[in-house]
Amino acid sequence: MRTEERVAVVTGGSRGIGQAISGRLAAAGMRVVIGSRDQEIAARVVAQIKDAGGQAIPVRTDITRPAAVKELFDTAESHYGHVDVWVNNASTATAGPLSHATDDDFDRYVDANVRATFVALREAARRIRDHGRIILISSALTVSPLPGMALLAAGKAAGDQLARTLAWEVGSRSVTVNSVLPGLTHTDVLKTVPPHVIEDAKARTPLGRLGEPADIADIVAFLASDAGRWITGQTINAAGGMI
Repeated sequence: MRTEERVAVVTGGSRGIGQAISGRLAAAGMRVVIGSRDQEIAARVVAQIKDAGGQAIPVRTDITRPAAVKELFDTAESHYGHVDVWVNNASTATAGPLSHATDDDFDRYVDANVRATFVALREAARRIRDHGRIILISSALTVSPLPGMALLAAGKAAGDQLARTLAWEVGSRSVTVNSVLPGLTHTDVLKTVPPHVIEDAKARTPLGRLGEPADIADIVAFLASDAGRWITGQTINAAGGMI
């Protein structure tokens, strides 16, 4: 399948890693559907993609609503005819000790990081075209914990397990399913991370720096291409060697 024939949906595709992924897939020739709560920002990202010669549309969405995933597929199919690549990037992330977490905190994380992933994978399994790609943006926290991030790590780990099993269930259609595990990356989330944690992460990274959104976007673009056809059911560490 030629790259320009592919249609990619990116949830949380207007900020940080998601924005970089949207731009990178569009640069590779894919038509991109950007799911985002903030349509003003999403519209700016779409404009940038179009200015660079790519194709993209914004769709207002809230991944905590089960119907939102179906609506994203419906819009992509209505506009472009089909979906070939699903990038599950949107999530909720805040820091705090597990001992201080409330039941409401837990429920919020389950909705945003477990239930939303389950719903997305289920819909993608039903509707993505043969030879498609399903890619989860997970977290290095699932294998290298940090204090205060237990709920996020647990939610992302649950998604990784769902993805591993789904890879077996859709493999007969040459659909691949993988998780990408970024470490600390230069996004707005860093504003909630204490400076000493950032410096420690740099010190424990062989490449001596934090990740950039483009680092993760390039990995996703590889997995979404024909070159990634033989990789499935994997959790791919993308933290500069820290894990």
